[in-house]
Amino acid sequence: MEFNYIAGYFLAVLVGVSLGLIGSGGSILTVPILVYILAIEPVLATAYSLFVVGSSALVGGVNKALQKDVYFNIVAVFGIPSLLSAYAVRAFVIPAVPDILYTNDLLTISKSLALMLLFAVVMLVASIRMIKSKPLSDEASTVSYIRLSILGVFTGMLSGAVGAGGGFLIIPALVFLARIPMKKAVGTSLFIVALQSLAGFTGDVFQREIEWEFLLSFTATAIIGIFFGTYLAKKIEGKKLKIIFGWFILVMAIYILVKELFLS
Repeated sequence: MEFNYIAGYFLAVLVGVSLGLIGSGGSILTVPILVYILAIEPVLATAYSLFVVGSSALVGGVNKALQKDVYFNIVAVFGIPSLLSAYAVRAFVIPAVPDILYTNDLLTISKSLALMLLFAVVMLVASIRMIKSKPLSDEASTVSYIRLSILGVFTGMLSGAVGAGGGFLIIPALVFLARIPMKKAVGTSLFIVALQSLAGFTGDVFQREIEWEFLLSFTATAIIGIFFGTYLAKKIEGKKLKIIFGWFILVMAIYILVKELFLS
């Protein structure tokens, strides 16, 4: 177990590096680390992921804001609906879902299994978007604040359900719907991810017992990674990294599906 903790904390740095480099991917790494390496129950792991990713993204977002790479009007339009829906899912929907969703003589589908399978599907979608890695234009024909708000609600629901920040959905939306340059979309996305993730975690605080000492130390380790990622972003071409990261996420998604469906 001691080796698992060392490995888990080392990988926590990669969570921050991912957020610092490409503005997304932190939660895609966090949940598998917590579940498969640190042996944390999946529902609790998604709650922890929201705090880790939200806190790390907030630090990264403040750093981007100091560089004037954040549009706070877009944070409000997209972020407020997303944080409200993320909170609602964690505070009311997840606790209302029974621990056993379906069972018969051959098959039992638990809430934990359903969450991990849903998370694997999210990972598959994220990996495909990263591998395709089409260049995002800085211009769009119109700015649709209504569509941004609706997408904010959807992203918040996804974030609350599986503990994902949703940066892989947010960044393209900001570029295409809000006409934000890619560099500023990353910074704006970090603030939105922070808002919705921390709001989602708030919905969990009174629902389950939180090991604060572990959670804060793991989060601090991830935050260190943010600064490494921000530094590397100035040195390494983001497009190539995104493709490599996409393949890594694809392999992890397949592993989760195989493990949960056939090896558990």
